[in-house]
Amino acid sequence: MATENKLQDYELMVIFTPVLAEDDFKGAQKKYTDFIKENGGNIAHEDAWGLRSLAYPIAKKTTGLYYVLEFQAPADLNAKLEIQMNRDENIMRHMVTRLDKYALAYNNRKRNKSLTAENA
Repeated sequence: MATENKLQDYELMVIFTPVLAEDDFKGAQKKYTDFIKENGGNIAHEDAWGLRSLAYPIAKKTTGLYYVLEFQAPADLNAKLEIQMNRDENIMRHMVTRLDKYALAYNNRKRNKSLTAENA
């Protein structure tokens, strides 16, 4: 299998501006999940954290709408994704992190632990 076709695991964290309405926030999430799927990626897990306080003010805002997305994609997708996010004025900050097997195992354990806690 060629390296350019190999899917790698990534985690995307986006902080959207807190002035977005709930529908706009959901629309923005869908925009990026669709973008990843259209460019050969798969969504492993998504989690909208919602409104959280920021560690420091960004553009005079002290809160932001957090969204975390775990996905598999070819490595060249990140550059395209970066361009899209830099153009989006609703995004205050974003970060893509490549996940290794230990991070994947940790995320799965954390998710399964929260699922079993909800079921109990």
